[in-house]
Amino acid sequence: MAARLEAATLELAALVDHHCHSVVAAELADDALAGLLTESDRPPAPGCSPFDSAIGLAVRRWCPPALGLPAHTPAVDYLARRRELGAAEATRRLLTAAGLDTCLVDTGLTAAAGRELLPLTELAEATGAVVREVVRLETVAEAVTAGAEDWPRSVGEALAAAAAGAVAVKSVLAYRHGLAAPAERPARAAVVAAAGAWLHGGRGRLADPVLLHHLLWTAVDVCADLGLPIQLHTGFGDPDLTLHRADPSLLTDFVRAAEPSGVPLVLLHAYPYHRQAAWLAQAFPTVYTDLGLTASYTGPRVTAVLGEMLELAPFGKLLFSTDAYGLPELFLVGTAQFRHGLGALLADWQADGACSAADGQRLARTIAADNARRLYAL
Repeated sequence: MAARLEAATLELAALVDHHCHSVVAAELADDALAGLLTESDRPPAPGCSPFDSAIGLAVRRWCPPALGLPAHTPAVDYLARRRELGAAEATRRLLTAAGLDTCLVDTGLTAAAGRELLPLTELAEATGAVVREVVRLETVAEAVTAGAEDWPRSVGEALAAAAAGAVAVKSVLAYRHGLAAPAERPARAAVVAAAGAWLHGGRGRLADPVLLHHLLWTAVDVCADLGLPIQLHTGFGDPDLTLHRADPSLLTDFVRAAEPSGVPLVLLHAYPYHRQAAWLAQAFPTVYTDLGLTASYTGPRVTAVLGEMLELAPFGKLLFSTDAYGLPELFLVGTAQFRHGLGALLADWQADGACSAADGQRLARTIAADNARRLYAL
């Protein structure tokens, strides 16, 4: 089995991370750094550490060797070594070790742990990867200053301008209201009224369902014109999200309604609803999915979860991403977990006679990079 595993993982040398964020290259206090190993925005419970988790084990498994330490080095020693090297050098080593070919970066987040994220040009230099932008819908809409009557048109124009140089757009509808988007486009009168109420209330965070659903349909129109996919956060996230409202199956009516546009819809992360995402990818030609940050957060269970997605998801519909954010460790952990998990899964399939070695190699290349290159026209 070891030989088959090696053969399967070798073909993953070129990875296209189709959804990620930038990182902090500044020095972080140990607590702040550990806080970026959890989706929670709260301090840990007394006596608990984010390092004492499945993702913490994964960090200690894959990251210490990049900093000149043995795997499974205790967290306190790892953090001491990181401080000794300095944040800039540790960041460079960790990002280089991730071995990424291309990164598609959601620019909707600009800071982590109170520190600015690296600009895309500096992230590209640090990773040695090609970096392209993914535009966040809600960020674009919140910057529109038009009055209520002009708001629908102005949002469309702003999104078209922002997306013209991007490879995709992304929605965080799951956080703002939930994924139960109706099949019908909101009436213009309802959008204007909702925009007026939002503007009168001081603008701020866009959470009105009428405006969010109008924005999503606007994205369908813009992306149909530009030939771009729409990424949608699904599944678990920080406490701002209500988990059952992030079940991707709630999008089914919208998926059916948007299908004639031909715009690809990419379901990010999905866990613990990854089987629902896999079904949607099988059932609808326009739907794609990924494992995303789930690969990092599930730690030793990554092979099992990846296998559960591939029970139904067509091999040409599953994409690789890290969803790394803030910490360069999360790029390395995401890539290492994916390589290991997919390699182990394919080794098991080959041992069981479910596929040939050639099938495994082709599947590995397809998921790791080829699907993303085709979908985003890279």
